[in-house]
Amino acid sequence: MRFFLFRPLAALTLGLLAGAAGLLPAASAQDLDDTLIRQAKEAFQKRDKDRLSALKTAALDARYPLAPWIDYWDLSGRLSEVSAPEVEAFYARWPGSYVEDRLRNDWLLELGKRRDWAGVAREYPHFRMDDDREVTCYALVAAQQSGQAVTEAARQAWMDQKQPDDGCQLLAQTLFDARQFSEADVWRKLRQAVEFNRQKQARAVAGLLGEGVSKPLTAIFDNPARYLTRQARSGSRREDELTALALARLAAGDPAVAAKQLEEHWSQRLDAENAAWAWAITARQAAFALMPEALDWTEKAWARLKKRDAKDPDWTDDTLAWQARAWLRLGNGEARWRGVLRCIDAMGVDERNSAVWQYWRGRALLALAKPGDAGQTERREGQALLQALAPQLGYYGQLASEDLGGVQALPPRPAALSPAERDAMRRHPGLQRALTLFGIGMRSEAVREWNFSLIGLSDRELLSAAQLACEREIWDRCINSSEKTRAEFDLAQRFPTPHADELLPRAREIGLDPAYAYGLVRQESRFITDARSGVGASGLMQVMPATARWTAKKIGMTDYKPGLLSDKAVNLKLGTAYLKLVLDDMDGSQPLAAAAYNAGPNRPRRWRDGPVLEPAMWVENIPFNETRDYVKKVLSNATYYAGLMGGKPASLKARLGPSIGPRTTPAPALDADLP
Repeated sequence: MRFFLFRPLAALTLGLLAGAAGLLPAASAQDLDDTLIRQAKEAFQKRDKDRLSALKTAALDARYPLAPWIDYWDLSGRLSEVSAPEVEAFYARWPGSYVEDRLRNDWLLELGKRRDWAGVAREYPHFRMDDDREVTCYALVAAQQSGQAVTEAARQAWMDQKQPDDGCQLLAQTLFDARQFSEADVWRKLRQAVEFNRQKQARAVAGLLGEGVSKPLTAIFDNPARYLTRQARSGSRREDELTALALARLAAGDPAVAAKQLEEHWSQRLDAENAAWAWAITARQAAFALMPEALDWTEKAWARLKKRDAKDPDWTDDTLAWQARAWLRLGNGEARWRGVLRCIDAMGVDERNSAVWQYWRGRALLALAKPGDAGQTERREGQALLQALAPQLGYYGQLASEDLGGVQALPPRPAALSPAERDAMRRHPGLQRALTLFGIGMRSEAVREWNFSLIGLSDRELLSAAQLACEREIWDRCINSSEKTRAEFDLAQRFPTPHADELLPRAREIGLDPAYAYGLVRQESRFITDARSGVGASGLMQVMPATARWTAKKIGMTDYKPGLLSDKAVNLKLGTAYLKLVLDDMDGSQPLAAAAYNAGPNRPRRWRDGPVLEPAMWVENIPFNETRDYVKKVLSNATYYAGLMGGKPASLKARLGPSIGPRTTPAPALDADLP
């Protein structure tokens, strides 16, 4: 960082300057820093450029430690009117800092809007975060304008784009006009946008193909059933594609109705590719809805695909994943595993190599391996996949270890950090700024400073940064920083046990497994006591206000008031009580209870209906992506906590419990009022 003075002197100087300017009220030195940064942020949010400029000048003159942020807010609010030299001067003031890279991100977007391709080409190689899809698209346009071959990279960037923006739309238009993107590319992107119900994106993509596509697309989104009845045709590329899009939108609302339309009207009239895709989307929606017809409709998709002699389907990884889940849920014997294997093998390389599908591919190969020498190849490959996963920390590493005959060993704790290693992180300018921001409650800015500061750090540096956060009780940064190590693993940092003096006695009192409770709290809030979700859940256990009222009444907590939910002890008391009530209602099944805690109890009650499954297969078929990921992480967390608390490796499969299926008659009566 450029400026460092003793804070009292900096605050005094700043106080004189700001007081003279009439910018700040009279304040003590210890309050002045907080007042300045808050007033600067308020001026930025209100777009009060004159006030923000004066505050920036005062902060720079006083060499205020958080001056980079005020400088950033001032300049970023004027980017549409500034010149390159002013931006370069900013970079020179704060080299290597988060705000330098953040402003470069903003400046690249501005240069793209100005169509300054030389400027984009000059700036882009210095963008360290490189995490903005629109910037990537602008950079590819700049490269294309300079004569570079960018078609494959541009196609990938465009297909990965989820929300419409100027940069990626310009990239698509530029390459389409240059005939480097084909109509087939555009239809593929349009199918993807429709599949995921990204209406704005779909309309932007359709614009590349003209009014003959964009106008009927509006009718398809408005009422797909009416479009199929009144406007749908087949025979030409455009007609077949539009009809398939309408069937996909119909399937999103009612897969059975879409399947009926396909069977009675469209399956044979559409070309093989579009018919196969329409069946595949219908099957995907059926699998998502846990419908028993999902496998039949999946097979119809593959049957139509064979008619065009295609080796692999042009379907999204998400569609193939839901087909694989349907095979896990509904298949039997060899057919189940052959279906799973076929879907995984058709996925893109990145998805196919993810832990989830490497695990299920290994399971499929082992299940299909014939006895003796005849199945040796499949057996070796399946075991190799599981052996590669087994050392990896996380849900699939734990599962793979147990499939191979043991529980995953806890990694040895790294050597103690030296004073020099710890001092280096204490003196790190970015981490210093982050800690200051955390201290004054500016968590969003603090997290961004912290995360940027971790880029490029070694394992030992990451462990030292994590320890710094642990000591300051900034538990989310403690966990996240430690999770970035690649060879040295400190599970005490990754799975800390704060608030043990309140959580452990409470768990014992109500008969709740402390490791399970800790696993859930870690996933819910990362131990941030004032965490709040977008839907109103709050505190360590992210309890909803209505749930808190119901639980307080249920456990006889007569003095409960809504304001108490922000109290750490009350939040833990109500959260653990509700978790225990949910667990009891779910017959003691930890996967079901975790799903109920996240998505409400009525959903897992429905999701358990159907075939009886091993718990890992049931978890894989949870329809909500967030809840499916949540359940895996809660159970995996709990297993590591149990190992650390017990001093020896613990079993994930024991925690997953017995098979999951419909509720049996002798089971306890449901708590119908459970929210």
